[in-house]
Amino acid sequence: MSKIITLNEFIWLNQQDFPFATGELSSILNDIALASKIISRDVRKAGLADNILGAQGNTNVQGEAQQKLDVLADNTFIKAFSASGVICGIASEENDNHLAFDSEHAKEGKYVVLFDPLDGSSNIDVNVSIGTIFSIYRRLSPQGTLAQLSDMLQPGVEQVAAGYVLYGSSTMLVYTTGNGVNGFTLDPSIGEYCLSHPNMRMPENGRIYAMNEGNIQVCDQGLRDYIAYCQSQENQTGMPYSGRYIAH
Repeated sequence: MSKIITLNEFIWLNQQDFPFATGELSSILNDIALASKIISRDVRKAGLADNILGAQGNTNVQGEAQQKLDVLADNTFIKAFSASGVICGIASEENDNHLAFDSEHAKEGKYVVLFDPLDGSSNIDVNVSIGTIFSIYRRLSPQGTLAQLSDMLQPGVEQVAAGYVLYGSSTMLVYTTGNGVNGFTLDPSIGEYCLSHPNMRMPENGRIYAMNEGNIQVCDQGLRDYIAYCQSQENQTGMPYSGRYIAH
């Protein structure tokens, strides 16, 4: 039996992969892991608890109907990040504006986190997988001050880490710091994320495509041409790709 490597152990063993490694980025990943464990627990009992299932009655900045789990997940992450001391502010899909943490400790933080706390949360009512998406940046504003909108509006190439958590038949956390992608599956018996998908890579050739084809007519012509290519026998496999898209 191969040795089980937990997320904490993996982060420690690969500390050199972290830009500006001081332990702070490791702390943020551990905060994300902790918050996601709480959300995973709540997702799994959603069908049994009326106070966390269904619509909240509000809409988010994207115009989408907020679910109760959206708000619960958002609050869970905000509490974890505000208590970290290394994060000066956040931006979340569930909030109209960015949030700058105003404690003296937080104002010294070097990082901001952008996240969607629970993407696809309406799917919870029909028992379909949902997820968290996150992105971490070094702040641009001076340390010791409140985080600014400019800290949040940086180009993707400036990310120091990014990833997602998938709440499905199992709970899985995937992240990268720019040096490979690794996946960890939550073992509920020990409450730890364990390395399950090391060095994840896209296959050279695929057999599956996924998109919301209800919007195909408003897509750019290049994307429409590519989907038609996937659906034809003229692609590199010689037969149509299989389509995968989860929605309700």
